[in-house]
Amino acid sequence: MQGAQQLLFPPFRIDLHTERLWQGEREIPLRPKTFAVLRYLLEQRETSVTTAALLQAVWPDVIVSEAVPRMCIRELRRVLGDDATQPRFIATQPRRGYRWIAPVTSVPPVADARLLIAGLQSAPRELLLVGREAQLAQLHGWLEETRNGARHIVFVTGEPGIGKTTLVEAFLAQVTNRDGLRIVQGQCVEQYGAGEAYLPILEALERLGKVLGPEQLAGTLRQFAPMWLLQLPALTRPAERTQLQQQLAGATRHRMLRELAQALEVLTAECPLIVWLEDLHWSDYSTLDLVSTLARRREPARLLVIGTYRPVNVLLSEHPLHVVKQELQLHGHCQELALGLLTEMEVMAYLRTRLVGEADRVPLQHLARLIHQHTDGNPLFMVSVVNDLMERGALVQHAEQWELQVAPEALAVMTPANIRHMIEQQLERLSPEDQRMLEVASVAGVGFSAATVAAGTGRRPETVEEQCARLSRRGHWLQSQGAIEWPDGTLAAGYCFLHAVYQEVLYARVSPGVRAQLHERIGQRLEAAYVPHIDDIVAELALHFERGRNAPKAVQYLEHAGKAAVGRSAPREAVQHFTKAIGLLTTLPDSTERRQSELSLQLMRGAALMTTQGLGAPEVAYAYARAWDLCQQLGEAAQTFAVVTGLFTFHTGRGDVPKGHEFAEQGLRLAEQGHDPALLLQAHRGPGSSLFYLGQFIKAREHLEQAVILYDPPHHQGLAFRYGQDPGVVAAGFLSWTLWRLGYADQALQRSRAAVALARQLAHAHSVAWALHFTAVLHGLRGEWDSIQACAEELLAVAAEQGLAFWLPLGTFDQGWALVGQGQYTEGIARMRQGIAGLRATGSQLGQSGLLRTLAEAVAHRRETEEGLRILDEAFAVARHNGEEYDEVELWRAKGELTHVQSLASQAASGGVQEAEASFLRAIEIARRQSAKSLELRAVIRLSRLWQSQGRREEARQILAEMYSWFAEGFDTEDLQEAKILLAELGRASRSGEVP
Repeated sequence: MQGAQQLLFPPFRIDLHTERLWQGEREIPLRPKTFAVLRYLLEQRETSVTTAALLQAVWPDVIVSEAVPRMCIRELRRVLGDDATQPRFIATQPRRGYRWIAPVTSVPPVADARLLIAGLQSAPRELLLVGREAQLAQLHGWLEETRNGARHIVFVTGEPGIGKTTLVEAFLAQVTNRDGLRIVQGQCVEQYGAGEAYLPILEALERLGKVLGPEQLAGTLRQFAPMWLLQLPALTRPAERTQLQQQLAGATRHRMLRELAQALEVLTAECPLIVWLEDLHWSDYSTLDLVSTLARRREPARLLVIGTYRPVNVLLSEHPLHVVKQELQLHGHCQELALGLLTEMEVMAYLRTRLVGEADRVPLQHLARLIHQHTDGNPLFMVSVVNDLMERGALVQHAEQWELQVAPEALAVMTPANIRHMIEQQLERLSPEDQRMLEVASVAGVGFSAATVAAGTGRRPETVEEQCARLSRRGHWLQSQGAIEWPDGTLAAGYCFLHAVYQEVLYARVSPGVRAQLHERIGQRLEAAYVPHIDDIVAELALHFERGRNAPKAVQYLEHAGKAAVGRSAPREAVQHFTKAIGLLTTLPDSTERRQSELSLQLMRGAALMTTQGLGAPEVAYAYARAWDLCQQLGEAAQTFAVVTGLFTFHTGRGDVPKGHEFAEQGLRLAEQGHDPALLLQAHRGPGSSLFYLGQFIKAREHLEQAVILYDPPHHQGLAFRYGQDPGVVAAGFLSWTLWRLGYADQALQRSRAAVALARQLAHAHSVAWALHFTAVLHGLRGEWDSIQACAEELLAVAAEQGLAFWLPLGTFDQGWALVGQGQYTEGIARMRQGIAGLRATGSQLGQSGLLRTLAEAVAHRRETEEGLRILDEAFAVARHNGEEYDEVELWRAKGELTHVQSLASQAASGGVQEAEASFLRAIEIARRQSAKSLELRAVIRLSRLWQSQGRREEARQILAEMYSWFAEGFDTEDLQEAKILLAELGRASRSGEVP
């Protein structure tokens, strides 16, 4: 405990210097002797303390009875909420005394912490620690819990200048160099960070690589988080990056979040890690998603994430951090450490610490009251006021003592109204050259290179470095951040403003015209410096050129930034970049080049919106409609095909199958005009799938087989990453469904297996999910329930692993269907309902008539015929609304079955039988029109059984025999086996001349 001023035993803290006990920020009053007993127990916590020892330590010169220490122990237990029978803090040891049993952590003195903060040459920032003892102690308490495997997400909040950064710096200084502890930082920057996905996280990972060594970090990421390894080019060679890009294309945001969460759990298994994310009120959405993911995971991790932010900024800008923090806090997944204003007594403590030896010369109480009145206890403003008084000669040091040179009442007149006025006053005391330099630096950002400022001022970098170094040494305005080297070899000193408020005030001083010129100059210099590593700063360049009123350049880099966001599975940021770029384009004169640029942006925006808002969102419709208009103006065949494909996906996905088919046919015509095999492949796949849903199975087969023929794996495997799924896999899958309906069950199974094999070879998650769902449904149609269950479980595993929100509900439905087929009706139906609800939540309506019909039949297995018929009515309505005819035969067959069952349980049996017969005949008629032999067989079997029950056995045998004789394969499937058994029954009855 040497050197320790505070001891922590959560939720309590004892200050040995002031002899006070705290619970959080609430002081718990103790009598002096009771405090002395507590202190002695803590000091001797490694051993038992006898009553005699307590008497000697606490009452050395007073004779008291042994009952007195016991009274103090009882008082301590009362205030600590301790129980003598089940103690947490003080245990009674019979005939031996007492022993302290709770874990205790020592907190280093604050003064020691101040000396460890690198780069702080003078007092102002250091001494903001006054009044923050409770918050420091709480951070230490959370760190101790983190060391024991309890992850913590802590938000340090407060208004500008309240001391958030200083508090965290002091805490980190106290724990730096502790055994095995690693600390990294990521900075959110207003000018550069808005919309750039994972910016502070990537910065923190780069610093972690320096702590661990690049090989160790790369090895961990390679095994557990390859998507993040791809984002850190310094850790990989070009060949590995190319391989990773191929393997990970199409991977989702959910996978990216899960990967880093797992990697951090692995890294923290060896030693604790503190991640400090500063200024989260400027963070991108993806960073917040990661923070939320880390907070919600239940796996152990010795991870402490500290995020600082200004609540006012979050509320005014409607930043999603407010909702994220509230949600996490509601479920106990995070803690908030809100910093308040300093009290008058704490201002007094600051002055005592700052003005050493002042007791007799400066009226501190009056001075503290005046400063508190004018600053409201804002630490930054308070320090600035004291600095201002010193610089103006109102507070002067003589012989190591300070003298107030003016009457205390005059201070009120001398003190500015707020911190911004104070900064303005301080700026006016600088030379014009320093003012100009700082204004240019504010345009460069909160942190900057002297070379950047030199580009703005037109001065030599060495001159700017001298100015910055001089201001930094004085402890005003700037703080050194070491050297910064650019890819072109430029090496210059790096600096940052001591507080973001300084940068904000300076930036506001620059006139709009001059500000635009500076942004343009800085953007040009950075652009030249970062060739060929321009990808590293595209968001920064976009902002400089946007504010520099260079719209063409801004659009160029916004598009670049949007593509980078897509590559990081950050579609919301991509939408922001593309939308802003489109807005800037409207400021440019109309031209073919402008329209071409907007067309490209609208296409990318539409694809990103499908991910963020669903296939049928109005914004998606607008993006593709606008792209369509632009294509008509430009006459771009290649781009028109992309637009048509997007419109096909939009309309089909939201359930308008006929409209989607119109665009599929248009895409085919365009592809045929261009004679591009890759376009033709995708063009045949489109109408093939839409014709399937329209119930035109012969035509669907022609297109799908053409797509399969055109597919050349060595040349077309990259299409999976362009369209989101491999067209060869999807074409083979739809072909398998089509072949089954046409009566070719074995050929269908071969196609389905080929689709799965191809998808696995590609290692493309979406394509694998497609193939597994195709195969699961096909096994269900064949009546192979164990096989459908195996496919469904693998599909669920892939969807969960890759975060495929669309496929999770479909996998759940398939799994429920398999359970129903195995006789587990209750659980199976529950999962089928869950799957349908989940699919609707994604905005998808396609194919739901078939899902509802399958659910209706499952419900009927439990003799819930009325509910089954109700669900069937809904399925018919969905089919009419969507223009879906692929399952129309099955809808009428199921209606006939459920109507027949209902009639048997009612008195109106004859009417129900007639209605059932009519439904079966309608199903057979539609099946023959569609050439859907397998569906026709199912309807014929049900009609034959109905006729059998009516004594019309010969009619039943003839229609079934004719149907059965058509088939040349698939005799091991459930339907054909049932037909064979029924034929045998009808044949025996016919030969024996049975009479009903």
